[in-house]
Amino acid sequence: MADDGASAPQSQTLDRGLRILEHLATLATPQPVAEVAAAVGLHRSIAYRLLRTLEDHQLVERDGAGHYRLGLGVAALARGVRTDLQAAALPRLDALAAELGMTAFLVVRAGDEAVTVASVEPHDTAAHVSYRPGTRHPVGRGGPGLALLMSEPPAPQDRAELQEARRVGWASSHGEVIPGLRSIAAPVLGPDGGARAALAVVYVDDGVDVDRVGRSVVEAAAKVTAALR
Repeated sequence: MADDGASAPQSQTLDRGLRILEHLATLATPQPVAEVAAAVGLHRSIAYRLLRTLEDHQLVERDGAGHYRLGLGVAALARGVRTDLQAAALPRLDALAAELGMTAFLVVRAGDEAVTVASVEPHDTAAHVSYRPGTRHPVGRGGPGLALLMSEPPAPQDRAELQEARRVGWASSHGEVIPGLRSIAAPVLGPDGGARAALAVVYVDDGVDVDRVGRSVVEAAAKVTAALR
């Protein structure tokens, strides 16, 4: 049953707004109010008021059809997250995007989710995939999520894709987060040898030399690891 908000304490208002942002971050295309409300379990009128407030703060925006997506304010907030990590990663993201002609991005783990905190798009390509900061997905899915798990001790229930990632040094996926998109990622390691973050690229072309891209991503991640020491 949808929550009508009648008896909700003030703290739940923030919780609901955050749930809306987290939901929008998973979408490949904008969504109408009714679908947003249903996805997060809120009454339509409550979801609408929250969306309008978030829009006032540029955290969401509407397209021409009145459908909602994350706004540019989310990227502004993300720029303040883990600034040492981002400062070390951004030059490598720029270099990867230029070298491979793909969008390169930085992902960190937040609980059971992988969250994009920075991205760089290539400048000299006819077409490329956009991947916004704030995008999140379960940590066990997608190349970046698998890369965040690569440094953990192997377990019998590990996916075959995770086992292969540990063998070759980078993780890959196809359509696990957004249908049709492929990603390749490698971990950025902390002082304890655990994954502090993951560097990744996203693309569509199935004719890409995956091994070459994987090596480039691993090299870039290693440079970020070294810069953080």
